[in-house]
Amino acid sequence: MKISGTGVALPQLRVTNDMIAQYVDTSDEWISSRTGIKERPMISTESLIDLGAKAAKDAIAKAGLAPTDIDLFICSNVVNSYVTPSLACIIQGEIGATCPCFDINNACAGFMTAMDMADGYISSGKYKNILVVCAEEPSRIVDWKSRDACILFGDAASAAVLTAGDSLKTMKFSTKSMPDVLYYRRKLEYNPFLKKEEFNKPLQMNGRDVFKTAVSFSSADIKEVVEATGWKMEDVDMFVLHQANLRIIEAIRQRLDLPDEKVPHNVERMGNTSSACIPILLNELIEAGKIKKGDKLVFSAFGAGFSSAACTYVWE
Repeated sequence: MKISGTGVALPQLRVTNDMIAQYVDTSDEWISSRTGIKERPMISTESLIDLGAKAAKDAIAKAGLAPTDIDLFICSNVVNSYVTPSLACIIQGEIGATCPCFDINNACAGFMTAMDMADGYISSGKYKNILVVCAEEPSRIVDWKSRDACILFGDAASAAVLTAGDSLKTMKFSTKSMPDVLYYRRKLEYNPFLKKEEFNKPLQMNGRDVFKTAVSFSSADIKEVVEATGWKMEDVDMFVLHQANLRIIEAIRQRLDLPDEKVPHNVERMGNTSSACIPILLNELIEAGKIKKGDKLVFSAFGAGFSSAACTYVWE
């Protein structure tokens, strides 16, 4: 497979650290020093559905296709106002597509999970043009009375159209069951026969464990896929990493001894937009002319589960 077009849609509101400090006990200095984040987009008046549709239309147009040319639509989403039907079903109607579609939830590793699935579908010949939309609204599941998690996240939608090609070289995808590191539990509707206690908690995160696990998993994944492709680290032109936290990105860079200029980041402006992160950063790099044909890229993502993924990719 190859990526034929990317698209991004962001909320208009930019929430600065000082704005968050109006609601929780924190400060710009405290947030910046620990995360590198200065501001992030956040939904205020927009609909996540509208953002997802806008990103999808952008990616489809850049791929030189029409919505009716899309054979399969995969939407990566952690939470939205609909439990059912899938967010993909709803966005499908907004963009005028007619293909089968479904949602996946693999948290921040969702885009790369969809890439892996799309590669299998395209390789088998079952589908030709696959749309992936990452529509995320983590601001709706964090605790706005605590600075632990609400400072980290932004809302956004991004998209990519995947078609037949020879760009994807090696993919590694793995999961280790560690739910207590990062999770969100919601209490369901009343059931008169239920005899167990249920909990309703906003996003819970053990920051120290997330940091250690993310750095360890991502570094190991990157080494494995680079070696499996027959490359050396110095052969790679750009490492496109999940934008969780600038300290995590920097720790991965230092562990792998990578040059600063090969590890781009936008987390200071975007925060962690979950599975939307990598397509957003990729779209920025493309539009800035920083990726050219033949460039060797490595993608790496990690998130709740604990799930991680990495791949090697040659830009067409």
